[in-house]
Parts: sequence; structure tokens; C-alpha cells
Amino acid sequence: MARIKLIRVAKGEHTTLGHLYINGLFCCYVLEDTVRDHKIPGQTAIPAGEYTLGFNTTANMNTRYRSNYASVHRGMVEVRGIPNFSLVFFHIGNYYTQTEGCLLTGSYWQLIDGDYRVLHSAAAYKYAYPMLVEQIEQGHDKLVVL
Repeated sequence: MARIKLIRVAKGEHTTLGHLYINGLFCCYVLEDTVRDHKIPGQTAIPAGEYTLGFNTTANMNTRYRSNYASVHRGMVEVRGIPNFSLVFFHIGNYYTQTEGCLLTGSYWQLIDGDYRVLHSAAAYKYAYPMLVEQIEQGHDKLVVL
């Protein structure tokens, strides 16, 4: 059984809303771009499948996150092994225009004008990040996206 799962539950005009589960328990909401048959850089959700999570310590986002979350930051949690995608991270943001193909964490969601957004993203990130770190460090680094 996968310890980290992203289950997509709703689609908006430009958005995909999901639930992130860690060890079978709901962790937070996740906002992604639209799922597409063909990739559009910065505007496409990752395809369903199984991926590996790891730490990226060289991407530009690290500087800001290291400063804002100094006590816990080990690197950006990166989703690896995605065909035609690279530098896909879990990070903070509220709107699909902020995803750039990444996964935005949220404490709750709203549907406005046909698209989802997640809110209280920083709180969700502070909650989810240490759990993701623990899973990666214990060798449970597989993410299943359904």
C-alpha cells in the first residue's frame, strides 16, 4: 500500500483539486493545473501514476523557503520521474496561476467562477512538509497519483 497518495477529486475549468493522504490519513488539499493529454509547460497537471519524492536543494525556491522555514527546511519536496516534466514541487500558493505545473497545498478550498483555489496554503504546507520529510527519510518516498 502506498503511504503517500494524491487523489484527484474535482476538476474546474483550469484547475484540478485533490486530497493528499499520508499513511492513509487526509493531510491537506492540493491544487494543480488542468490534467491534459498533451503537456503545456507550466499549465499541465502531472499525469496519474507512481513517482518518487526527493529533496531538491538547488532550485531557486530554496532560498525563500530556507529563510521562511529555517527550522524544518531540508530542500523542496520534488516529484521525480514524471515524463516531460522537471522541477515539480510541493509549495505554497492559492491560485492555478501560481502552480507552474507544481502542487499547491491548501487547508481548504473554494470554487469561484468555475475554478478551484486553495486557501491558508502556508498553514497546510507547514503541516504537510514535516510529514513528507519523514516519509522520504524513512524510505517511503513513493507518491501515487490517482
